[in-house]
Formats: sequence, C-alpha cells, structure tokens
Amino acid sequence: MNPRAILFLLMLGLASLASLMLALHAGSIDISWHDILTSFHADQSSMKQQLVQDLRLPRALGAFITGGLLALAGALLQVLLRNPLADPYVLGVSGGAAVAALLAIMVGASALVISGSAFIGALCSMLLVFGIAHGQGSWTPTRLLLTGIVLASGWGAMISFILTISPDQSLRSMLFWMMGDLSFVQSTGMGFIVLILGLIISLPIARSLNILTQGELQAASLGIETHRLRILVYLLASMLTATAVTMAGSVGFVGLVVPHLIRMMGFSDNRILLPAATLFGGSLLILADTLARTIIAPQQLPVGVISAAIGVPLFLFLLYRGQVQRL
Repeated sequence: MNPRAILFLLMLGLASLASLMLALHAGSIDISWHDILTSFHADQSSMKQQLVQDLRLPRALGAFITGGLLALAGALLQVLLRNPLADPYVLGVSGGAAVAALLAIMVGASALVISGSAFIGALCSMLLVFGIAHGQGSWTPTRLLLTGIVLASGWGAMISFILTISPDQSLRSMLFWMMGDLSFVQSTGMGFIVLILGLIISLPIARSLNILTQGELQAASLGIETHRLRILVYLLASMLTATAVTMAGSVGFVGLVVPHLIRMMGFSDNRILLPAATLFGGSLLILADTLARTIIAPQQLPVGVISAAIGVPLFLFLLYRGQVQRL
C-alpha cells in the first residue's frame, strides 16, 4: 500500500472520529466538549451523561455502521454487476425487508419484532433473487440485475398495497421506516460484527475484484474462479444490505455515491476502495443524521431525506463532470 493511500485512509479515520464527536455535541441541547469527555467516566449520572450515552452515542454508532454497510455493499455490487448505477437496493433486498417490516408495523409489533421481520424479509428476497437468477442457465450480471429489478418492482407493488390498507395511526411509522430512521437504534453490536466480517471477507478478494472489473474472460484466464467469486460477492453484499436495512430502514444514495466519490479521488484499487468506502459512508451518514436531528429541532427528519438531499445533486454533478463511467 502506497503512502498516499495510507494517508487517505488515516484522513478518513480522523473524519469519522470528528463526525462522531459532532453528533454527540449537536442537538436540541448542545453539550460542551468537556461534558462529552467527562460523560464517559463520571461517577454520578446526570441528564447530559444519559443523553450522550443512552441516546446520541448509540444513534451515531448506528449511523456509522449503517453507512459503512451500505457503502461497502454498493462498492461490491458495482464490481459484481459491472454497472456504475448499481447500489445496495438494486437487487430487491430492501423491498423484501420493507414488506416484512411494514406488515409487522401494521399489526403493532415491537421494535425488536420489526427489525427481525425486516431481516427475514431481506434474506428471503436475497435467496429468491439468487435462485431465479441462477436458474438452469448461466448466471450473468445482466440476468442477476434484471431479476433484482423485476423483483424490486413486485415488492414495490406490495408496499403500495400495504400502505393503502394500513390504519392511519401506523402510516407515519411506516413512512419514516421507508425513508430511513435511526431514532430507534438501540443495539449496534450485530451490525458492527457484520461490518467487520464484511471487511475481513472482502479485503482478501479485493485483488481478484480488480481483475474481474477488466472482464470475466481475462479473470478466468488468470486462474480466478469467477463463478464462485460472483456468488461470494453477491451473498456478502446482500448480507451487508440486509443488516443495514434492519438497523435503519431504507437509506438511499450512500451506497451509490460514496464509491464513485472515492474513485474520483483516484483510488479505484479495491484494496483501498473497500475500506475507504466503509469509513466515508459511515462518516457521511453520521453527518446526515446529525442534520436530520438538528435542522428543524426539536422535530426530526428521516435520515433518508437528508442523504437524498446530499446524494442527488452530488451524483448529478458527477454525471455532469463525466466522473461516472462504466466499470
């Protein structure tokens, strides 16, 4: 790894810490930096200590983990599908999670049941896309992409039906979940484990992914088992997406824009791109969630609204500059 790449990763690490500290500081009640530092070792509990440890810290960590999961999944899928427009939701995983979660919300289930239902729905959608795309013929990126798009359209129709028949008292919760909501994040342990495992699994195959971007025939000629590699990348990206959706609902544009921004900075090597996308995506979503909490405080916006407000003009700018190119 060259010194420039090491410096870039260190800068992203510092940016992650800075965004985390900002999230702990900003809100309806501003907390001083001194109070933030002392809240972690104070002997007596206070309102500010509880606000930091019980509310803001879990939410900020949840935002970082969710952003990292989505950015890593997006980078993997863009390589797998060789399509610059691929994002974590393109294969219908979030649609399956949304249908299961909305059904749980409609019957008045607890937050834990809603999260569990979303994860099960995401896994079912993942297996369905995998089975149909594989079929009896060859499993090509085009076939996988088309299967995911069609299935996502089907999930979208079911979501519209559920919203139509749902009682009015459930609609607000449903809409917040669909637009991304981090206000109910309590436990981040499982998401952190999945994120670390995703990096541990993806980094050793990063060199093979670099070759895969040059074409399947060239990768196969160099001894890479492309079929197994594609299955591994698909399952890994789907699991990352399922975990992110379970934690925060559907948060758009992070997995689409972040990998392109890093490539625009000159880091297209997946050995650098994958960890950089994780750090960048986590930092970006922390900042988006901080804005969602503070921009019209004490009211809160869904974090997906802020991420879209950032992602749409940014991606249009990349298109205008010609930075979005086929992989």
